[in-house]
Amino acid sequence: MEAVAKLRNVPTSPRKMRLVADLVRGQRVNKALSILKFQPKIGATQIESLLLSAVANWQAKNEGARIEEADLYIKTIFVDGGRMLKRLRPAPQGRGHRIRKRSNHITLIVDSFAPVEFAETETSTNQDKDNK
Repeated sequence: MEAVAKLRNVPTSPRKMRLVADLVRGQRVNKALSILKFQPKIGATQIESLLLSAVANWQAKNEGARIEEADLYIKTIFVDGGRMLKRLRPAPQGRGHRIRKRSNHITLIVDSFAPVEFAETETSTNQDKDNK
């Protein structure tokens, strides 16, 4: 069972955020949190809070399961470009240079390594008896 968390309009360029996202893609949650905690880049704190939110979303979906037994990992993380604020900066000889202040959207999906167990239904047990 997977859980999704999204963070929108983060005021950092997508290129800088992707550097941090690439570090934790495919990692187990505990290892990813330790990587993000000691990462000096600015986007690490936002991805760390997003990862904690995704774990909380997973826990809300699976109330009976324990996080330690689930063995969670980051299934997917991607960074898309968000809206862009356009500003003008004065330049020589009366010109103006355009400054683009970029933002991004982060999507993080957390999943469990542990297999999902399904309870047997009566129809499946009746079919098994008929086959014997």
